[in-house]
Order: sequence, then C-alpha cells, then structure tokens
Amino acid sequence: MVILGAGPAGLLLGNLLHGSGIDCVVLERADPDHVRTRARAGFLAANTVRILDRHGLADGLQRAGRAHSTCEFRTEDGRFRLDYGRLGRGERHTVYPQQELVTDLLNRFLDAGGRIRFETEALAVHDADSPHPTVTAREPDGRPTRWRARYVAGCDGRHGAARRSLPPGTLRHHHDHGATWLGLLVQAPPSLDAVGYAVHRRGFAGHMARTAEVTRYYLQCDRGTPADAWPEERIWHELDLRMRAAEHGPMHRGPVLHRTVVDLDSDVVEPLRHGALLLAGDAASLLSPSAAKGANLAVLAAELLAEALVDDLAHGDPRALDQYSRRCLAHIWRAQEFSHWMVRLLHAVPGPYGRSPFDDSLRRTRLESLRTSRTHQDWFAENYVGV
Repeated sequence: MVILGAGPAGLLLGNLLHGSGIDCVVLERADPDHVRTRARAGFLAANTVRILDRHGLADGLQRAGRAHSTCEFRTEDGRFRLDYGRLGRGERHTVYPQQELVTDLLNRFLDAGGRIRFETEALAVHDADSPHPTVTAREPDGRPTRWRARYVAGCDGRHGAARRSLPPGTLRHHHDHGATWLGLLVQAPPSLDAVGYAVHRRGFAGHMARTAEVTRYYLQCDRGTPADAWPEERIWHELDLRMRAAEHGPMHRGPVLHRTVVDLDSDVVEPLRHGALLLAGDAASLLSPSAAKGANLAVLAAELLAEALVDDLAHGDPRALDQYSRRCLAHIWRAQEFSHWMVRLLHAVPGPYGRSPFDDSLRRTRLESLRTSRTHQDWFAENYVGV
C-alpha cells in the first residue's frame, strides 16, 4: 500500500493500516520539520476525538486540548452568543492545533516501525485500473523512483499527484464563493473566550484562539490583495473597527507571526475511487475555512478507508471498499452545504452590479433568526460541530 501525503488523512491511514498488519509506505514531499510545524486549523469535532480515542491516538489532545463550545456574533444590531455545546446534540469542539495532531500521528507511526519517505515527491499514479498500480516519484537527490502496490491512497491535497492522475471523465465540482481572507497568526492571547464572527460593512473579521499565547485572526479583503500589503497599523485598525472594540472591549495586540491570503472556494471530486486509486482529505474535497471542517473530514475519511482496506486486503471482503466513495461523499456534501451557508451568513460579496441591499437584508434576517430561534440554533449547533 502506498500512501501519498503525511497530513492528518495520510498519517491516520498509515497508523491504522500498520496496526492491522498491512504493509504500507508514506511518500511525503516535505522534510520532517516542515511536516511537524506547518500551521493549519485547530478545531477538532467531537466525532474526530472519538475516532482518535477509539484507536489509541488521542493522548496528546486529551492532555493538551481545550474544550470549546461558544461562538459570538458581532453585528450592527449588537452581539449575541451561542453556547452550542448545550444545543443540538450537545457536542463541543476540542481546540488542538493541527500541527500538534500531525506530530502525534507522525511520532506514533515512526515509533511503531512505520515507513515514511520524506522529501520524496510523488509525480504520478499509473495503471490505476490494474491490480498493480505504480507511483513514479522523485527522491531527495533528484533520482527518479517507482513504487508498486495493490492500492494507492491519494492524501496529498488538491494539487498533488493523485488529483493529477485522475482519469478523463472524473467529475470535479468547483465553486468560488467570491470572498477573500487575510489570515493572520498573532503572538497575543485571545481577546475573547469564544470564536468571534464580526459582520461589518467593511467586511468580515474573525477571531479564533489557538493557544493561550497565539490567536488566529481573519480579515476580509479585496481579491488579489498580497499578504504583505497591509501594514500592522492598518491590520489592527480594521480589527478594532470590524470587531467593534470600542463597544465590546479592546483587542489584545502583538506581533504578526504569519500572514496568508485565502480565496474562499470549494471543490469536490466524484467518485473518490478510480480502480486502485482512492482519495481522502483535501485530495477528495476542499472546503472554505469558514466552518473548520477540513481536518475533521480527513480523519473521518481515513478511518472509513482504513476499515475498507483491511476488510479487502486482510479478509478478502471488497464490499466496504466498493461503498467507500458513496459513504464518504455523503459526509463531504453535508459539510459543503454548511460551509456555503456560513459564507453567505458572514460575507457581503459584491455581485456584477455591486453590493446588493437585498442580500444584505437577507443576511441580517438570517442572523436575527439565529439569535432568536431555538430551532435554528439547534440546527446550527448540530452542523457546526458535526461531520
């Protein structure tokens, strides 16, 4: 078994297969330090925690993760909070930076004798419609190499070799939400004890705690804005203005550690199985970051795929593998629907004729319904935490 990519999907899949006696190797184009430190989202759904705990892989997050169950909306009509842990199914998030989770999974895999080839870039998957597919790759010294396996799991993202190797006729759904975020990692404690969503005429602003000393902020900006275009003075001015610091309290300031620009778009590949090539994680589906679903879907898909592969390779039962794509896509489309709803709730996206007062009024009405309707709040809670 060849696994492409050492992210949450690839490393969890590797751990589960190796633990079941299935021979596998992970090919990862980055070096070990980069794999352990690349910053991503950190909100783990209750089901993600259950999956990791079920397989004995939750020690780190149980020790250092923090329960979280509150979000706060700030609008021109005031602010309101939802304790979503008491709504819907009564489930909470666990805040645990994704790089910490990846480090846990990587260390466990290596400690158990798992094989990872770092700085080895997969280039293409060949003969996926045969019983013996191969992966061509480039070794750290530049030499070409070829790997043969019974199955190849593509967990290497939307621009990886797995996606590039999909056959003609594969459905690729793509949707551009029309909004762009400037993402900021700031060396400062959180400014509020909740995820903060600010809806403002100047654009969306978001506040997400990462640790006691580091906070993630987002600011909606114009499409095409370079990550370094805004000086820190402007960043803090926009955050204060959009988060309405004058009304609700000051923002804790600190140096900006990292910047990135994110165009909010979503895509889905159908199906997720092409003969011996199977997709999981961002290779299967990419969501806008508005609802923190990416890592959680990756963990869920990795467990589904691992169970199906063990049934097939260890027990000769292909039924679960035949159903993998259908089962996984059901979760993906549910997450995509909620992510799309969140984007429309939080953003004013100009249309071909400029900003729409009609859309502004709809968004204001949605927020009011979320503030006042218990039925709406229960729906939000179930989908916000659920995958």
